[in-house]
Amino acid sequence: MRRRVVITGIGTVNPTGNNVEESWKSIREGRHGIAPITAFDASESSVKVAGEVKNFDPFNVITKKETRSMARFAQFAVVAAEEAIAMSGIHADKDDPTDDTGGIISSGIGGIDVTEQEHSRGIEKGFERVNPHYIPMTISNMAAAQVAIRHGFRGMCTCPVTACAGGSNAIGDAFHRIRDGYEDVMIAGGTESSITPLAIGGFTSMRALSRSEDPDRASIPFDAERSGFVMGEGTGVLVMEEYEHAKARGAKILAEIVGYGSNCDAYHITAPSPNGEGGAACMKLAIKDAGLKAEDIDYVNAHGTSTHLNDSGETAAIKAVFGDHAKEMAVSSTKSMTGHLLGGAGGVEAVFCVKALEEGFIPPTVGYKTPDPECDLDYVPNEGRNADLHYVLSNSLGFGGHNACLIFAKAE
Repeated sequence: MRRRVVITGIGTVNPTGNNVEESWKSIREGRHGIAPITAFDASESSVKVAGEVKNFDPFNVITKKETRSMARFAQFAVVAAEEAIAMSGIHADKDDPTDDTGGIISSGIGGIDVTEQEHSRGIEKGFERVNPHYIPMTISNMAAAQVAIRHGFRGMCTCPVTACAGGSNAIGDAFHRIRDGYEDVMIAGGTESSITPLAIGGFTSMRALSRSEDPDRASIPFDAERSGFVMGEGTGVLVMEEYEHAKARGAKILAEIVGYGSNCDAYHITAPSPNGEGGAACMKLAIKDAGLKAEDIDYVNAHGTSTHLNDSGETAAIKAVFGDHAKEMAVSSTKSMTGHLLGGAGGVEAVFCVKALEEGFIPPTVGYKTPDPECDLDYVPNEGRNADLHYVLSNSLGFGGHNACLIFAKAE
C-alpha cells in the first residue's frame, strides 16, 4: 500500500526575500527581485542584470568559522532548511541522530564561485596553495551533506545533478522514498549560487541570457519580446513526512504531494524536444502517478524561463496534455520575479506552490506586455488572483533533456 506524503515545513532564500514570509509577500504583490549585478564588476559584460539574493546574513544559523568552509550555495540551503525544520517541528538534534530522516538537495553547478576564486589563487600562488577546504566547499552534494550533518539525519542523503530539473527531481525522489517506506521524513529541495563571471559568461556565449538592461523587461516569460533568461540564485526546501507520522505528532500539514514524473527528451544537450513532447510526457507521468485526470489540475507553475524555445514549447506541451482544459487553467511563471535559479528553481517554485494552495492565491507572471501567438494561455499577467485551488502542478525542464514534474494537493 502506498503511503501518503505531506509537507509540514518550508524554507527559502531567493531574490524576492530571505525567508518564506518576506518572499511570499513579494510574490503576492508582484514585486520582482531582478536588479543590476553587484556580485562582480559587470561593466565589461553584455549581461547587466540578475536575480541576486540581497542582504543575506547567515550568521543567525551558521557561525563565521563555518562559513569559511561552506560555499554560498550551501549556506543558502542550510539557512532555508533551518527555517523549514523549525516550522515543521520535527526532531532534529545532531547529538541524537535519527535513521528515519534523510535529505535530497540538488545543485546544478555547486560552488562555481569558489572554483573561480581558487583557480585565480592557484595561478597567482601555485595550485598547492589553494584553500584546503576547496573541494568539500565546491562539490554539489555538500548542501545536502551539511544539512544532514548539522541535524543528525542518517537516512538517504544525496544530490541529483540534473540541471534546471534538479530541485524538482530532489523533491520527487524524496516523495517516493517516503511513499515506498524507506524513510518517514525527508528534507528536500534545490539550491544554487552561480552569478559569477564564468557562469554569466558561459550562458551569455551560448545566447541563453537576456541582455536587457531594464530589470522590468528582462525576465518576461511568454511575452513576444522575451530574449533569454535572467540568472537567479537561492534555495527552496521542504520538510516532507509520511502522513500518519505527521498526524501522530500533531504537526500542521501545509499541503500534500501526490504525483511525480521524471523522464528525458533524449533529443539535444540544450534545446527542448520539438513542441515540448518530453515535457508533455513528463506531465502525463505525474498525473498518472497521482491517480488524477488532467482536468483535476487547477494551476500550473510553469518552467517559464523567458527563452523563446522553452516558453513556446512548454505552451504546446500544456495544450497537448490538457486539451480544452488548458484554456481554462491558470499558468504562470514565478521566474518573472526570481529569475532562473537553475538547480534551485524547482525547490523555490515548490515553496510557492505550497503557499498558493495554502492561501488560495495564484502568483502572477509579471512584466508581461506583448502577447505572442505561440503562447496563448492564461498566464495570469502582472497581477495574481485568488482562486479555489485543489491541485497544483509544477514543471522543471533542464539542459540535457531532463524533465521533472510535481503535483501538490491542498491539505485536507
